[in-house]
Amino acid sequence: MKDTKVGLVGVGLMGQGIAVNIQRSGAELYFLAHEGNKSTDAIIAAGGHAVQLGCDLAACCETIILCVTGSPQVEDILTRDDGILEGLRPGAVIIDCSTAMPDSTQRMAELVTAAGGHFLDAPMTRTPKEAAAGKLNLIVGGEEHIFDSRLPLLRTFAENITYAGPVGSGHMMKLLHNFVSLGFSVVLAEAAVTARRAGIEPSVFTEVLEKGGGRGAVLDRLAPFIERQDTSHFQFTLSNACKDTGYYLETAKSLGLATRTAEAVQHTYRTAVDAGNEQAVVPELIRLLDE
Repeated sequence: MKDTKVGLVGVGLMGQGIAVNIQRSGAELYFLAHEGNKSTDAIIAAGGHAVQLGCDLAACCETIILCVTGSPQVEDILTRDDGILEGLRPGAVIIDCSTAMPDSTQRMAELVTAAGGHFLDAPMTRTPKEAAAGKLNLIVGGEEHIFDSRLPLLRTFAENITYAGPVGSGHMMKLLHNFVSLGFSVVLAEAAVTARRAGIEPSVFTEVLEKGGGRGAVLDRLAPFIERQDTSHFQFTLSNACKDTGYYLETAKSLGLATRTAEAVQHTYRTAVDAGNEQAVVPELIRLLDE
């Protein structure tokens, strides 16, 4: 990756890990200065460059990674007056690692193409721990030859990379993934509360599920909280869970599908968020349901 210039928008919990691993590959990293960033001291110490405007970031990088909250933020950084599209270099590639609405993704991809660039949607799964270790999972949509051209870069911060199909496919698959994962989390949270109220020991509850039909990644992430109030294995906020299940629900409705289960899952997260628990993480849903 030497002599490669990469831009990054969004140095949050996930973006920090992405940045560090890109730098370790030998690439030169530029990032957009923003009050929402986590500490960038280590990135700057390793040779990273802070840039004030999206257009200036785009002007100096052949690849720009977006690691922001969702579709509104992606649309803003791309299309604002001093945004990325204003400075996009011919042939540059935008890689959107956020969780976004597929229809918005397709619109943004069209704008990037019209500006002379290329667009990949590459949403992430896993947690900040895996981001720091360079072991994220990516689900990528876009033109396959553009995907192939940026695969070496993606491999600097991801362990498992799946090509999902045309633009929007990555974000569609991410919504499906998160609906399943966050839906399972709601089911498990409610069951954990019922078990406690019924006098079942937490260790018995998790052991039986682990040896039976409840085994899986969601149990692995929630069991530490069920057994000892440890949230560290699932650092995903309820506000993001509410957003992602809302995106899934909106997309499913647009396809004319039955959404009763999705509505129930989204209602659970929405109720918790509306009660002022935006920054609580998913394991804490168990505590909130038990109040």
